[in-house]
Amino acid sequence: MSHVDSATRVPSPARPEGGTRSPHRFARFALQRIVTSLLLMIGVTLVTFALTTIVPGDPIAAALGERAADDQATVAQFKVEHGLDQPLPVQYANYMLHLVQGDLGVSITTRKAVASDLSEALPATIEIAIGAILLSVIIGVTLGTVAAYRRGRATDQALRLVSLAGLSVPTFWLALVAYYLLFFKLRIAPSSGRLSSDFTSPPHVTGLYTVDSLLAGQLDTFLDAAWHLTLPVLVLTLYTVGLLTRFVRTAVLEVLDQDYVRAAQAKGLPRRTVVSYVLRGASVPILTVVGLAFGTLLSGTVLVEAVFGWPGIGTYAYKAASHLDLPGVMGVGVVIGLIYLLVNLAVDLLYGVLDPRVRLA
Repeated sequence: MSHVDSATRVPSPARPEGGTRSPHRFARFALQRIVTSLLLMIGVTLVTFALTTIVPGDPIAAALGERAADDQATVAQFKVEHGLDQPLPVQYANYMLHLVQGDLGVSITTRKAVASDLSEALPATIEIAIGAILLSVIIGVTLGTVAAYRRGRATDQALRLVSLAGLSVPTFWLALVAYYLLFFKLRIAPSSGRLSSDFTSPPHVTGLYTVDSLLAGQLDTFLDAAWHLTLPVLVLTLYTVGLLTRFVRTAVLEVLDQDYVRAAQAKGLPRRTVVSYVLRGASVPILTVVGLAFGTLLSGTVLVEAVFGWPGIGTYAYKAASHLDLPGVMGVGVVIGLIYLLVNLAVDLLYGVLDPRVRLA
């Protein structure tokens, strides 16, 4: 190795011997995380089922109506048909038996299968969640890194103030203000909903209007769907950017104090190279908060969806709860729990890819 090569080599965080070259260790690590996620999912179903049994109100009256609920024969028949006359352990066992078959029950509100309702509502939430998290990661990581490098200076103070404002302002209030100013007053933003009234939904493939319209070659529909995404995505992005900026700043500051970063700076390496080392070292904690933020967005922001008339899972959850639609509420609870577990599982597996010390711990 030449003198030039040895002078420019930068020490990196120590890796356990053989840590990145052992597929068996990673497979065992992944299997452990999958088994843990399955056990947690069973716990989610148990908690969801238990909560619906103690919910205030009379779900039978909500399902049958007040007049039919006064008829004891009708109530008894309803209980038999839905297994409500069985002991709670038997009810839970029946619920799990249907659940593993993808049967979430029938909604009292829509009279349709809950799984069908959620399959229609979830893509709408996924569409704004993906847009918000991608925009948030780009802006939040950039601002957080800049704030860390400008630590204690005016730029740092200004960015910390901006991120604090983003975290402090309620998203529903921001949604109301944005909709009022940009749509009602200035008329520069689209109306509520996923499409304008003169457009029809594209042929269903993924449920994402932007994707489906491109697949169908409907450019006008794509542009209109993307235009309607702007306000809800921007509102959700502002809060998430505030969270990411503060967290990325803290994570980058911790890495900047590491010896290998100081060595890279002392050797006079280009700023871009040093930043890549820093972001790689800070990637695990950053990935944690990105996963949590994405899970929160996917679980549905009820009030934001309500403001913009967005027919997502948050809106469906609100309608189900307001009508005491227990199958709908339980279905939403299970799906949200599954979303969080899948996101956390993906984050855990990425931990093992980014940092071998995690899977060898």
